[in-house]
Amino acid sequence: MKIAVFAGDGIGPEVTAQALRVLDELSLPGLTLFEGDVGAVAYRRHGQPLPDETLEMARAADAVLFGAVGDFSCDDLPRHLRPEQAILGLRSELGLFANLRPAAGFPGLEHLSSLKPEIARSIDVLVVRELNGDVYFGDKGERASAGGREGWDAMSYNEAEVRRIAHTAFRAAMGRGKRLTSVDKANVLETSRIWRETVIDVAKDYPEVTLDHMYVDNAAMQMVKAPGQFDTIVTGNLFGDILSDQASACVGSIGLLASASLGERQTEHGTFGLYEPIHGSAPDIAGQDKANPVAAVLSLAMLLRHSLGREDEAVRVERAVEGILAEGIFGGDLGGNATTGEIGDAIVSKLLTIS
Repeated sequence: MKIAVFAGDGIGPEVTAQALRVLDELSLPGLTLFEGDVGAVAYRRHGQPLPDETLEMARAADAVLFGAVGDFSCDDLPRHLRPEQAILGLRSELGLFANLRPAAGFPGLEHLSSLKPEIARSIDVLVVRELNGDVYFGDKGERASAGGREGWDAMSYNEAEVRRIAHTAFRAAMGRGKRLTSVDKANVLETSRIWRETVIDVAKDYPEVTLDHMYVDNAAMQMVKAPGQFDTIVTGNLFGDILSDQASACVGSIGLLASASLGERQTEHGTFGLYEPIHGSAPDIAGQDKANPVAAVLSLAMLLRHSLGREDEAVRVERAVEGILAEGIFGGDLGGNATTGEIGDAIVSKLLTIS
């Protein structure tokens, strides 16, 4: 089993280090780790945010454990040299078209949500976001207009792209509550009209799953009004980016939520994927031992489950995280004062008590 580790920028190395401590404690046989540079650190060392050697390392691995990219000092660089191009490049070059972002409340932490406790308690949703299309990967540019400089970005999806992500979402829904909500803006966007019609067609292959549709503005409202109505959501790149972050805020902290980006390539052990916390690089607290590593550790659990086929170990890691949160071991994002290292210590210690 081969894992490529790209810790990246900001708090990425700090939280990734704690995830690797947990992985080491599991003592998996035949495991090899490779480390590579991405983001701003890669730009400074190699002149680009995604060096060829890093990409080749990812291609040779069974999975990628990713930290975060982003650095304020790189904001004025040309677009192709900015740190964020590393993650966009990996998604594109590795064919990672499906982003899975689970958001569920932890018992006893309902007070941390911006929602009423009885509403926050009902959150248990999986957002399946398409990753390789939409405005993030469409043609874009700048041109002159009567009003001055004008920026433009093209949004598009073809049927094959929608069909592929729809199958992923329906299969995910089959393993959950068998309810799927497709989010679009079909009343005004041609892209969304094609999206909706294609999802409806794919639904014929999954008669056990109840499918409904929701415009993205209504979905955003319902996420805070009645989030318990959602089981699995499938949507495009732009809408999925927004809704999945909103779901994390409803749970209480982006420091708690993991994600998996999966493709079609199968390895000996599972599906190749890239796993990362959703919180970003947070350069303002980097190096201060303040970052919450829970999301990185839960990303490791998703890696164990989807790419290495180690369900038992994934459950152990998740139970260890649940255990330390139940004991009130919180970082600053949760109103506590535990350091990054102390949270890592607690998770490793709790893991030793779980068989």
